[in-house]
Amino acid sequence: MTFAPKVTSIDRMDRDLTDEGVYETVRSEQWMSRRGLLRITAGAGLGAAIATPARAAEETATGIVKPLPPELFVPHGTNAEMRWEAMRGQGVTTPNDRFFVRNHVATPRLDARTWRLRLWGTGLHGSPAEHAPVEFGYDDLLGLRSQTLTAFIECTGNGRSFYTTQQGDRVSGTPWKLGAVGVARWRGVPLSTVLERAGLTDQAVDLLPRGLDADYVDKGENHGRVRRPLPIAKALKDVLLAYEMNGVPLPPDHGYPVRLVVPSWVGIASIKWLGDIQVADRPLFSPWNTRYYRLFGPDHPAEGTAPLTRMNLKSAFELPWDAQLKAGRTHLLHGRSWSGNGRVRRVEVSADHGATWHRCRLRGPHHPRSWVRWDVPWHPRTPGRYELMARTTDETGTTQPVTAVPNTYGYLFGATVRHPITAT
Repeated sequence: MTFAPKVTSIDRMDRDLTDEGVYETVRSEQWMSRRGLLRITAGAGLGAAIATPARAAEETATGIVKPLPPELFVPHGTNAEMRWEAMRGQGVTTPNDRFFVRNHVATPRLDARTWRLRLWGTGLHGSPAEHAPVEFGYDDLLGLRSQTLTAFIECTGNGRSFYTTQQGDRVSGTPWKLGAVGVARWRGVPLSTVLERAGLTDQAVDLLPRGLDADYVDKGENHGRVRRPLPIAKALKDVLLAYEMNGVPLPPDHGYPVRLVVPSWVGIASIKWLGDIQVADRPLFSPWNTRYYRLFGPDHPAEGTAPLTRMNLKSAFELPWDAQLKAGRTHLLHGRSWSGNGRVRRVEVSADHGATWHRCRLRGPHHPRSWVRWDVPWHPRTPGRYELMARTTDETGTTQPVTAVPNTYGYLFGATVRHPITAT
């Protein structure tokens, strides 16, 4: 669904400013030279300390709160990957008990009764000297008109391990297979509603939402709390302040009491445990759109690409890794495919290293910001080792490639994955 946006001066420009890559080009042209961008990148995030958080994370909070039974999850430190076989027989949405967890640090335990969302900055009416932050409590949000949105959230590094196991590339980060994604029915208040009530001006160009989890320290360097800029145009288009997930209040690991849901974008944009939002009449930066969440490496610019925005195409089988199936009989294979560019139009499966492909049947409802379920019959005639491959084509005509261009952090692996199967 699309929320009706307020038209601002930046929306009138003849470019798609809901895409941060396009927007960064525009704001770089308007605000700074390349040398200036590098100076700001070096000091990214320092200005964000101006705001006082609604409530800091409890010092006693450690790790992940919800149970992580081994039949549902593969643990990765502060993160937990969903096992795809756990989705077999499920509906469109991912049950909360098996939704993946991506934490930079520990899940904080927050109290909705004392929680506040503060909006502040030069993009709101009033001068910085006289304009006090605008606050919304949990009950304030519950009292506003709600919207419901079915959408996937996916870690930008989902599929990262395949850069190494399939392509031999060296990358860093959590070695996800394909389980760092989930679809939920999110309910909350459009961010545009809260921004307008807070006094959004036509001069506002950037937001900097920030979470209430503890500071993130990487290799001894403290980057502060997780925060990621959003262009105003995207914020006003379809972003949700979500307080409910699949019909219940957000679980602690998924952002309680309130999180952002930024449809189709990289998961880092959907800030959990939201505490404050800086609204500015100038571009904003943080380590999460300068140092991280750009593509670096030999095949990319030395300063990295523009900040990553939309997720790419992926497909996954609802099968265990190294599953065993009986030879000499027909099996109905099930899976799901999704794209940050919209609806999936076609899914094909190969069991002979891509020599032949078989069209899958698409099943059930398919929301443009969700995934589509599919199935296809497969008959392994003889025992042995097989590799199943699924590839997706979305409504833009883009199809999953055989290989993915590597990058240092292993973001956006979108190539076809070779899923090992043994027929016995």
